[in-house]
Amino acid sequence: MTPVNPSEVWKTLPWKKFQRNVFRLQKRIYRAKKRGDVRTVHNLQRLLLRSWSARFLAVRRVSQDNRGKRTAGVDGVASLTPKQRLNYARRLRNLDQAADPVRRTYLQKPNSPDKRPLGIPTMLQRAYQALIKLALEPEWEAVFDPNSYGFRPGRSPHDAIEAVFNFIRLKPKFILKADIEKCFDKIDHQALLDKLFTIQPITKLVRGWLKAGIVDQGQTLFPETGLAQGGVISPLLMNVALHGLEEELLKAYPKRHKPAVIRFADDLVILHHDLDQLQQAKHQAQSWLSQIGLQLNPTKTYLAHTLKDFEGQAGFDFLGFNIKQYHVGRYKTRTNRGQAGFKTLIRPSKQAQKRHLAHLKQVIRDYRGSSQGGLIGKLNPIIRGWANYYKTCTASKIFNKMSAQLYFKLRRWAAFRHPRKWPTWCYRRYWKRLDGLIRFTDGEHYLFQHEHTKIQRHTKVIGSKSPFDGDWLYWAQRLQQHPLKPLRVIKLLKWQRGKCEDCGLPFSTEDVLEVHHLNGNHSDNRYRNLSLLHGHCHDIAHALRC
Repeated sequence: MTPVNPSEVWKTLPWKKFQRNVFRLQKRIYRAKKRGDVRTVHNLQRLLLRSWSARFLAVRRVSQDNRGKRTAGVDGVASLTPKQRLNYARRLRNLDQAADPVRRTYLQKPNSPDKRPLGIPTMLQRAYQALIKLALEPEWEAVFDPNSYGFRPGRSPHDAIEAVFNFIRLKPKFILKADIEKCFDKIDHQALLDKLFTIQPITKLVRGWLKAGIVDQGQTLFPETGLAQGGVISPLLMNVALHGLEEELLKAYPKRHKPAVIRFADDLVILHHDLDQLQQAKHQAQSWLSQIGLQLNPTKTYLAHTLKDFEGQAGFDFLGFNIKQYHVGRYKTRTNRGQAGFKTLIRPSKQAQKRHLAHLKQVIRDYRGSSQGGLIGKLNPIIRGWANYYKTCTASKIFNKMSAQLYFKLRRWAAFRHPRKWPTWCYRRYWKRLDGLIRFTDGEHYLFQHEHTKIQRHTKVIGSKSPFDGDWLYWAQRLQQHPLKPLRVIKLLKWQRGKCEDCGLPFSTEDVLEVHHLNGNHSDNRYRNLSLLHGHCHDIAHALRC
């Protein structure tokens, strides 16, 4: 009898059926929570945790879909073979598993000497966390604050920026820009567990992850507060801990005088037309946060006004954008009769521009000895990513500025490579006419310019919508308009009607999307040679090719 190959078993599992089974349960959990039926929610969560479909999907998510899967925990396991994946799925039946310690690593914060501590769980604990997240996320998505945008499926920083614009477009406001100090590190464990209020198996696992030891440079530390950043479920638990802040700040005000509370992870913006009311909201926020062990960061919390100078500042920075209003003629905006008009401009912040130029400068310096094609291949993803992030705002002039600054840096790169040549010779050597434009090109590849990105207005997500509500048409349309998706991905999404060419399932907001070259030639980027696949489907396609 021929032995069964575990690799073939893993590939031939009915993944389409698994995804449908799990989403059906998640949709029922979401709807039960919407109507306040907590008993049904808990029963459905128990059913999902016992489901083989959920266990297999959890293992696949952490071992194949997660593009950071090569990071090892304290057990040293950074990747899994198909046989190990099958074994992990069986081990997930035991929900009494004790939590393993996490490995502490540090990540440098931008524009700061401080480092952000990360806690890397073992691969098995990641699979457990992915399984618990499948059960908890639809329950909490049904009740989360409508203006909470960080670490939530189907929401992005651009939705938060559009929410701010909608609140100030007709009337200037005072703003409180606040940052929650060390949010992940100081959340009170018992307050979080009390708010979670879920079934015993989930509570026991979550308590184990909160109390798990942290291995830091050979020492094992046992935290009394906080969440380990780097875990699969940590962002969801952080949102659970902060849930209710918006409701708390709004309930004390009459309907026509309520402030706007917009939160993205631990960044908070409160807007109101009255300064005294805004200061009162600040004290309320501090009081509410203290109940879960948190406080506002005094060095990053300030008051400002969107139109006029207030304490030496007009406008504010939020999520890398600068939001500011300017006086114009009274007939250019919708204002009351006799009032001066104003316009709202949202642009990349000065700090974001400086960081981007510094990044480009460092890359060009590192590639002084490389070929022109190698430098172009390194710069293009950086330029496209930055321009796509800011293409939803008033950024045309800044894009032109970035292109001009990049041109001067490339001229110095060319002069360094040819110190004995005239500048005119260097220019003709590296800049050539292509498609009617003068481009930095080697004849085969050309450098993408910031200014070639078209400005496209972003539409804010409806606050009451969720990917678990089953409205596939709405979320497919939003996915095709996502500001961070490359142009060719957007086109492939439309041509494939939002479905994977391999498995035929619709793409969700959380799926990893990969562009597959049908003939294996990655230089052949004609659209007839491209197809859009899930990340795991793309891995299988390349495995079959090999």
